[in-house]
Amino acid sequence: MHLLVGLGNPGSQYANNRHNIGFVAVDAIHARHGFSPWRSRFSAQVSEGRIGTHKVLLAKPEIFMNLSGQAAGEIARFYKLEPSDVTTIHDELDLDPGRTRIKTGGGHGGHNGLKSLDAHLGKDYRRIRLGIGHPGHKDLVSGYVLKDFPKADQPWVDALTDEIARSIDLALDGKDSDLNARLNEATASFRPEKAKKADQQPAKPKPTGGGQSHIRQARQTTKPNMPTKGPMADMLKKLLGNKD
Repeated sequence: MHLLVGLGNPGSQYANNRHNIGFVAVDAIHARHGFSPWRSRFSAQVSEGRIGTHKVLLAKPEIFMNLSGQAAGEIARFYKLEPSDVTTIHDELDLDPGRTRIKTGGGHGGHNGLKSLDAHLGKDYRRIRLGIGHPGHKDLVSGYVLKDFPKADQPWVDALTDEIARSIDLALDGKDSDLNARLNEATASFRPEKAKKADQQPAKPKPTGGGQSHIRQARQTTKPNMPTKGPMADMLKKLLGNKD
């Protein structure tokens, strides 16, 4: 048996939060593969079914994110599962929205759900990391992950979770890189292209004269020397007036 754990917070008020994308993905798997109805066991909503040749238990902890390892650990002990039999699906701040990465083991990166799973399972379980982007400063993280996805993000969220449901058998078969490639391809059309670096842009020619207009430059040019004596000087004085 393989255990697939979606991470999120229980309750309708959190259902569409960025932090709950793991729940959304597990719900998509549940719907696509005809799993049994959800029921409450082991401090979680659980459902049994098959994906390909694999018997699978889906779980959504009914306790808050920072305690979710308690539910996963309880299930693993009951079914005598090893950490290698467990896959968790969770949000990832350090990946751009729609980007994914899959790995086994590693650190928790400050994610409270992973901290809890590490404490109850050890670290050698698979993590399917779903990028939600970063708000830019650590003080903004809590408010950011506990807010709903904006409508503009819904297309890539749907594309990503649909592809997880369609292709999750690849992870169960140990083909993590293949699954990761499919997930990133599914969201590629929704990700804006990166702006070119400044050093790749052709340099703009610098304006002459310190950036001043040609009119201002003309005004600041040195005045020509005017004759002060002789017939020419007398004629200019008559034309321009005596401004001595």
